[in-house]
Amino acid sequence: MNAPSILRGRLRAALLVSLLILAGVAAPAMPALALQVTERQQARLQADFRRWLQGPFRQQALKSGVPTRVFDTALEGVRANLKLPDLVLPRTAPIPPEQRQAEFSAPARYFNERGLRLHARRGRKLYRQHARLLRRIEKRFGVPGEIVLAIWARESNYGRARIVHDAFAILATQAWLGRRKDLFRHELLVALKLVASGEVPLERMKSSWAGALGQPQMMPSDFLEHAVDFDGDGRRDIWRSVPDVLASIANHLARHGWRRGVHWGVEVKLPKAVPCHLEGPDQGRPLRAWVRAGITRIDGRPFPRSWWKQKAIHLLTPAGRHGPVFLVSRNFHVLKDYNTSDLYALFVGHLGDRITGRAKGPFATRWQDVGRMSRADVARIQRVLERLGHDVGGVDGLLGFKTRRSIGRWQEAAGMFPTCFPTPELKRRILARR
Repeated sequence: MNAPSILRGRLRAALLVSLLILAGVAAPAMPALALQVTERQQARLQADFRRWLQGPFRQQALKSGVPTRVFDTALEGVRANLKLPDLVLPRTAPIPPEQRQAEFSAPARYFNERGLRLHARRGRKLYRQHARLLRRIEKRFGVPGEIVLAIWARESNYGRARIVHDAFAILATQAWLGRRKDLFRHELLVALKLVASGEVPLERMKSSWAGALGQPQMMPSDFLEHAVDFDGDGRRDIWRSVPDVLASIANHLARHGWRRGVHWGVEVKLPKAVPCHLEGPDQGRPLRAWVRAGITRIDGRPFPRSWWKQKAIHLLTPAGRHGPVFLVSRNFHVLKDYNTSDLYALFVGHLGDRITGRAKGPFATRWQDVGRMSRADVARIQRVLERLGHDVGGVDGLLGFKTRRSIGRWQEAAGMFPTCFPTPELKRRILARR
């Protein structure tokens, strides 16, 4: 039950928050995915919640070492937040993943140019303002300041987002009614122990509606493992201390294997002779192999010097051949350890480049209009491809790299030029093969 597992579980929530922050919203709103229950049902659910909280879970918490005083104080009067996403009523089946979000969000929506410009402008100012601090952080952890700032922007709008939810109410609700009960029970226990240790005051336990804490948006177990006291005041304060916030982000990346001095990725030209289904970290190859295949940087500049020493560089096609294409290093996948999303990692890397001036504006290749498609549509495509023997990474209605390249391989086997991304017409053709 580690932090990356939990972060993978809240990917859908994080994507929604990202879009809101990019659009300039200061406080991420609750997604419209809540349970539909009557007032009478709500009253019964709240009573059942209190019985569970004060019965089985209380026994578990006290047995694990949570002091009675802390348990009673932290959870006194806590009510289940029935507006949270991904809740499952007792004795009912979970809603299939592909039905929880009606429309699949195309990659272009993640890169709202207005929001990116605002983040980059603010980031450049903070890059200058905290130059000494960022140099100290990079010296200790090996992570460039622009990457740390980009994650800070993405997670809490450089600390400006209002994080107002009671973390104990969020975690307890998910621990009782969520689809990942064991994970959130673990997080709830960790949160209680953080308060019991005296490190985090009870009034500081505010979270997003996904249960993540502070400006870097860390789950309690993630805070326990990665948060850093970088201002030397004896507390790891990811709520108010800028040095602690930025160093904690860098420490997270460093502990997940960030390689000092290795750039995350660059946009490239993908020749027609190079199939898009070569995408993925398990299909990496030395840079010289990609160069021999005819891949060049889109801006004509040389590839990062550090890449020539790397064992593997990977192809990334977040929209298949319907948008920008990239070569990325191992550090791109370390960014995904902060949030398991190709688009998240790409956003962070691109914003970092805009902060430093490596990138002057949007990607050179435009995101094409791929039409509208629901997550249910994507899930149906995944099921067909699975039946045909493809590894799509699970039927979840999300277009991860395994699904994208499976589409490309199916296209190639069907005598089509592989594009590795579904359009309504391609969906029709794939589903006709059932």
